[in-house]
Amino acid sequence: MVDLARDYSRYMVFEIRTAVPEDAVGIAAVWAAAMPHLVMTARGVEAGLRNNPNRVVLVATTGSEIVGYGNIYLPAPDAVAPRVRITVQVLPEFRGQGIGSAILERITARSIEAGAARLLVVASNDSRDFAANRGFTIGRELSHSHAELSAVPAAPPVPDGLRLVDYNAVQPEQIWHATVAVAHGDPSGLSSAPPYDEWFAVEWNHPELRRDLSIAVLDGSSVLSFVTTTADPQRKVIWSALTGTIPAARGQGLAKLVKAVALGRARDAGLVSAYTGNDSGNKPMLAVNEWLGYRIAGSAWTAEKEL
Repeated sequence: MVDLARDYSRYMVFEIRTAVPEDAVGIAAVWAAAMPHLVMTARGVEAGLRNNPNRVVLVATTGSEIVGYGNIYLPAPDAVAPRVRITVQVLPEFRGQGIGSAILERITARSIEAGAARLLVVASNDSRDFAANRGFTIGRELSHSHAELSAVPAAPPVPDGLRLVDYNAVQPEQIWHATVAVAHGDPSGLSSAPPYDEWFAVEWNHPELRRDLSIAVLDGSSVLSFVTTTADPQRKVIWSALTGTIPAARGQGLAKLVKAVALGRARDAGLVSAYTGNDSGNKPMLAVNEWLGYRIAGSAWTAEKEL
């Protein structure tokens, strides 16, 4: 269904509609302009539109150009008063025209229909005021960091009795179980562990996932620590999508090990730059990243709104 954003026509003429896979190139361009540190290729966007039924994705268009993007991660049908994560992005040159406000209104309405009690969004430096002016409370500070792969230090040794492998040597269920064990410990609240079938279709089969550059430490068949790596070979960059160590194995330096190995292999594969994101309160992971050569390149904040 296509809705004209009539309330905002005094600014410019645009439409908001449900996204289709053919919108992937335009959506990727919005992401690249708004959050260039992420790995978000058109191929990956298209896969998400085709394979993830548990999202609502909207685009704002002027003529044939996609100028804005909205997203809702739908809660489970049996969730009680859930907090729903959303995204609103507008190309910088089209901001201030009512597009973001119109997307947010549609996103909010769809979230209420899905039973949401609260909204959670990530607000960048230039969108904090937008969020605050629309009733969101600014929360935790996040950072994104950059490292040159040419300067990555040598990885520490693998502890006795443990085994280092890439994702080609594990079953997806092993990584999913480890993801479930660590996701809810993310202080930002942005990590999630969806049901296995959804995770398998969306995450494990994501076209940007580099299994050869994603590393795990095993104790027998159990994953103790892991890092999931996505890559954009055209830009020669990687993004560490999730690094985690199960609670029982923390304090042994395993996160440093898996991430150092992953970055070293990315360098050897011809990639140049690494990016990652962290909650500002996640001191252990920030210390690992600093040792690896990451330096903070920008900040964002979580923002929440009661419905």
